[in-house]
Amino acid sequence: MDQTLSEATAQTAVTGISPDVVPTWVWLATIGAIAALFVFDFLTHVRKPHEPSFKEAAIWSTFYMTLAMLFGVGVWYFWDRDHGVEYIAGFITEKSLSVDNLFVFVIIMKSFMVPRAYQQKALLIGIVIALVMRGIFIALGAAAIERFSWVFYLFGLFLLWTAWKLVVESLKHGKSTDEEYEPNALVKYFQRHLPTTSDFRGNALTVVENGKRFFTPMFIVIIALGMTDLLFALDSIPAIYGLTDAPYIVFTANAFALLGLLQLYFLIGGLLDRLVYLGIGLSLILAFIGLKLIVHAVEANTLPFLNGGQPIEVPGWMHIEIEQSLMVIVGILVVTTVASLLKSRSLAKAERNDT
Repeated sequence: MDQTLSEATAQTAVTGISPDVVPTWVWLATIGAIAALFVFDFLTHVRKPHEPSFKEAAIWSTFYMTLAMLFGVGVWYFWDRDHGVEYIAGFITEKSLSVDNLFVFVIIMKSFMVPRAYQQKALLIGIVIALVMRGIFIALGAAAIERFSWVFYLFGLFLLWTAWKLVVESLKHGKSTDEEYEPNALVKYFQRHLPTTSDFRGNALTVVENGKRFFTPMFIVIIALGMTDLLFALDSIPAIYGLTDAPYIVFTANAFALLGLLQLYFLIGGLLDRLVYLGIGLSLILAFIGLKLIVHAVEANTLPFLNGGQPIEVPGWMHIEIEQSLMVIVGILVVTTVASLLKSRSLAKAERNDT
């Protein structure tokens, strides 16, 4: 134990990062860098309305994926190996869940008939809104976990319920961008109460006509995108807390998963319908993490009606290291992606034979 403490002290002296506490300056520098990347995204892609080509989307998607992986290498080197693996596992999980979000983004764009040239602005602002709100969720989740260990029971059970709901929906309806969009209560409120123009006015959010300010459909689209992504955070935030208890890792994994989502939308938007088993794969990942959270909650049990409020010992085989979690997550994604592409190819071949 003394050796471990000495190593931790040495690490802090060399890197400036404690094994348990991330300095305020690191938080501020990270948030500033991420904000700068979003500003860069706006200036280079959104400021001039256009529909990105496949090549442009591919180049910038690769750039942001590479940046995210390099950040993980930095966490590994400047912090430690365990946090580096936690970040990578969290990023892969959050990125996979973000791809699932793209189905809804495509449906929203179709529903509001947003011109392709203006979709980048709507997506980027919606993503920024979602990241800010997720930051609040992450802070609340960290505070709750620190004070109440039984929160892991709630997170675990919620993920299991979400996984069940997702697999049922996937088996019953499948994933398709041809589904109809049903606005949530907040979007409906804005649609009913805001003075809105009947059509888009370029990519403007508001316009002034006859001395009165009107909102454009673009504003409603941004609210719809931001609130939709916020709802998706209800399962993604508990999911990553099942892989790490470090708020810094939770935040950065979410931020880098959202960075580049704009380009990914244009890169694979037309291929989403081929990922027929994505929902099942994500449900397996959420169920796996949910069970991990419940095991953790049992080991740290403080609920008075369970074992008299004392921790409950679990078999050794139920302890899953973060490296094993990473292998499970990557394995599920690879299998479901390959199976999806094979299934889509088989369906396309059958359609051609029928014609």
